[in-house]
Amino acid sequence: MIHLAKRIKCLPPSCGPVRLVAVDGPAGAGKTTFAGRLAGVLGCQVVHSDDFPVPWEDGPAGWFHALESQVLRPLQDGRPGRFRRYDWIRGEYAGDVTVPPAPVLIVEGVSTARASVARLLAFAVWVEAPWELRFARVIERDGAELEPRWRAWFAAEEEWFAQDRTRDRADLIVPTG
Repeated sequence: MIHLAKRIKCLPPSCGPVRLVAVDGPAGAGKTTFAGRLAGVLGCQVVHSDDFPVPWEDGPAGWFHALESQVLRPLQDGRPGRFRRYDWIRGEYAGDVTVPPAPVLIVEGVSTARASVARLLAFAVWVEAPWELRFARVIERDGAELEPRWRAWFAAEEEWFAQDRTRDRADLIVPTG
């Protein structure tokens, strides 16, 4: 992880003054864990896709417009981004988050390394794991009652990633499990 952090720090800024790093991949692959470890070594902030509300039926792409308009565009201009973090447990907004134009920012979640913002990324990481392991992880985390939603989500992810070809653009592929 130290070698990767050094490599990222040597890259030129990609989103205004920020080296934007995306940690992408399907649900349950280990993106959040990987992003947290990398952020610890880099000493940087992580913005999670789970910080934004998105109806299940909107699928993997439904949340991104908020990140783009509230965080990425301001950072491109050298200004802090700001958004309201959503608390999925309470079902309401939980507070404001400021994202300063720091040397490195990690955005983590499904569709963060999408083709439409590839030009803003300094580095893209794809995290993957076998379907069965990923499914077991999300059910353990979120409960068996959400199994039908997760099956639909996994199908929507597969379609999204096939169309966007996200994995093909990754600078690093990290298998877990």
